[in-house]
Amino acid sequence: MPVNHLQDKVVVITGASSGIGAVSAKALAARGQEDLDQLVADIEKAGGTAAARLTDVADAADMQALADFTIATYGRIDVLVNNVGLMLFSYWKDLALDDWNRMLDVNIRGYLNGVHAVMPVMLRQKSGHILNMDSVAGHQVGDGAGVYSAAKFFVQAMTESMRKELGVREGIKASTISPGVIDTGWADKVTDPAGRKAAQELNTIAINPEAIADAVVYALDQPADVTVNDLVISLTRQDW
Repeated sequence: MPVNHLQDKVVVITGASSGIGAVSAKALAARGQEDLDQLVADIEKAGGTAAARLTDVADAADMQALADFTIATYGRIDVLVNNVGLMLFSYWKDLALDDWNRMLDVNIRGYLNGVHAVMPVMLRQKSGHILNMDSVAGHQVGDGAGVYSAAKFFVQAMTESMRKELGVREGIKASTISPGVIDTGWADKVTDPAGRKAAQELNTIAINPEAIADAVVYALDQPADVTVNDLVISLTRQDW
């Protein structure tokens, strides 16, 4: 039997009410609390243990409350999967400032708030794993995705810095997974008309979330002395 390196690990996953986060949570064990409660029920039915707390990742105090809730419930935090994100396509000429700010709040501040919330306990433990969900857009810029790609390039840079600093000095692993387009319903959230059309066209070649969940499990289920740095996942017909 292969060794299960995730046995008894406490994993915090943001963005778990739908999409990659929901499927990853099931594999490892934001429409609202009802969806999270159903996710917990599904995990427990499959024999796992889970708890859910509705959290605004853009609010540092709320993210800290999630970490405190996890410590109070399980006594430790072994893994953070920074997964929540918004992909809102628009062109620069559209001046879609509201969409730009929403992506910065969630895709950058949300990730930093997550790291800030779990870091103290991981430093005390001298162990932990932070997995930041990146994107192929963090490696190559696509049409209409300038701000989204900029946010994902930020994720690449912060994770590389964490690998060099935390991985070497503190025993805390840092990884990224960079999927291509995933079928998570994201295209319907784009408010800019031209951006929505482009998003819906791109979504026709989207990857099934279960494939990304498999990658999450692979990256996390490694021996203590092994780190999977970055996995880039796309369909063979995607041109990246």
